[in-house]
Amino acid sequence: MIKVLLVDDHELVRTGIQSLLAGQDDINVIGEAGTGEEAIKLVDSLRPDVVLMDINMPGIGGMEASHKINQKNQNVKIIILTVLNDGPVPQQMLNDGVQGYVTKTCSIKELVDAIQTVYAGGRYLCHQMASKLAFSHSAGNNNSPFEQLSRREVQVVMMTLQGKDLNEIAGNLVISSKTVSTYRHRVYEKLAVKNDVELMRLALKHNVTVDSV
Repeated sequence: MIKVLLVDDHELVRTGIQSLLAGQDDINVIGEAGTGEEAIKLVDSLRPDVVLMDINMPGIGGMEASHKINQKNQNVKIIILTVLNDGPVPQQMLNDGVQGYVTKTCSIKELVDAIQTVYAGGRYLCHQMASKLAFSHSAGNNNSPFEQLSRREVQVVMMTLQGKDLNEIAGNLVISSKTVSTYRHRVYEKLAVKNDVELMRLALKHNVTVDSV
């Protein structure tokens, strides 16, 4: 039996996913979390085999939570389940060690396939993401400038696009405001922008958006 932990800040989403997975003989949802912080604690106490992790949530969010879980629990497999299907986040999450990436528009069959695949030791990309990533790395295609950012820099960018100020970002990532300023300065240099307005324009140009779902 594959033990699954659901992590999403919307109760209705968690309830819907749990209902869909209830019909699977080899999958058992053993817990739910609404924030990244809760997910980290439940992984330690429940020891799930697979975590279905949303990205945009209150607090540290899914990116940071996934990173911390990967550092502490090498046997836990993480599948990102989100509406984000573009921009630097998917590639960054895969680089950071998550085993799967599935969008919320996928079918229940594809979600089950993803869970079974990563549990068995493989990696899984939903068809939509696999096509996009393959195209973005095809010969002659101009990659997004956001792809050069580090994991922490991507987090700062995404939280900035969410409208969070310096202190909010620092609090969510548990780092100092000075450190956030350093990351922001590096982002500006790498992306050749001067302020948050130019950052947002560049993000829109390259379809780097943040959805609150």
